[in-house]
Amino acid sequence: MVDNRRTERVVTVRNLQDYFRSSIDDVLARQRVDVDPHAAHYVVNLLTTFARADDFYEDDGECYGIRPLALMLADAAEASNVVRRNSILQRIGDVALFVSGFFSHGFAKKAVDVDYYIYMGGNAYGSLSEEVRGTLRGNTFASIYRELAQKFQVLVDVLNEISEGSKESSEVDLLRTYELWLKTGSGRAKAILKQNGVVPIPGAGTRRH
Repeated sequence: MVDNRRTERVVTVRNLQDYFRSSIDDVLARQRVDVDPHAAHYVVNLLTTFARADDFYEDDGECYGIRPLALMLADAAEASNVVRRNSILQRIGDVALFVSGFFSHGFAKKAVDVDYYIYMGGNAYGSLSEEVRGTLRGNTFASIYRELAQKFQVLVDVLNEISEGSKESSEVDLLRTYELWLKTGSGRAKAILKQNGVVPIPGAGTRRH
């Protein structure tokens, strides 16, 4: 699904959860964005879980991989009960956040780009927030899912910075960054462009669905 052929740095860590927690806290401070601590903690746990391929990919006995988001959404609509529907909505949000956060550059020239994942993931978390409100689980998680929905693009920017680390920009990277800004309105993409002497045109970004 994602072509990720760039040379990556290997980072050795003792505790993966602590690594993701400190990385997210550092990037949030550096980007000067505000995310509810409970939502940030949710993302830390998500990254720690999805670091294991068996938890990220699905195996139905015939196919091993990621089920397309549109099909997952259809599964949620056809779910036989609320618990099953909510589980699928959460899966959509989680997968969309992880993929758009760590593989946004891999969508270049794909039929479906990262803005689609942002749209689907944000809507899934938003629907989930409404579904669980008023329930015992909702007393804890409704506000978290709502924050994830409202700050989805912000969190994607945070994960983008974590995944890219200190990689230097190239001409191709800047072209892709500009494309990402046009499609998503990413604040981080805009900042990178300005740092490299590219001035985004106000009002040109964020494609509406």
